[in-house]
Amino acid sequence: MSGTSTGPSAPRGTRRAERRAARRAHADYTGGVYGSMLASSVVIGAGSLGSFPRTELVLLLLLTSLVFWIAHVHAQLFGARLARETPDRRTVLRVCREEWPIVKAAVPPAAAVAVSPLLGLDVRGAVWLALCIAVAGQVGWSVAAARRVGASRRLMAVTASVNLLLGLLIIVFKLVLTH
Repeated sequence: MSGTSTGPSAPRGTRRAERRAARRAHADYTGGVYGSMLASSVVIGAGSLGSFPRTELVLLLLLTSLVFWIAHVHAQLFGARLARETPDRRTVLRVCREEWPIVKAAVPPAAAVAVSPLLGLDVRGAVWLALCIAVAGQVGWSVAAARRVGASRRLMAVTASVNLLLGLLIIVFKLVLTH
């Protein structure tokens, strides 16, 4: 015997760690990629901010991601699942957790806007910083997803390149729309 028990008689901490490891093994980073693209779009769409542009942009990023998170949770729970089964509490919590990367992806661009005065950036600089961080997040989430499923380095490079291209396309839209 190996000395580690994984059954019902295993110590509670061990079972909890095993559940966390299983969740990480089945993690889906699609929400992170999507949330990063959403954050980029929000930054671009936030062309006319009012008296407190940084605060408004931070709130817009975070609140928009929360709304989209709720929409994704709702779609997962009440779309195909409802036809098959009534979601129980465990299912609801699991879906909420699975879709949470949508919100997590908005935090770095929002934080960049929040700290931009400390970096000496004006509002325009803060917007560009947030946009660049959102695109970097999009690339990072896609590479993490590819790595999680055991993709080759070549495939990780391809997914990084595709997501970088998509992010740069969003930046081109910003340049075209603001000039």
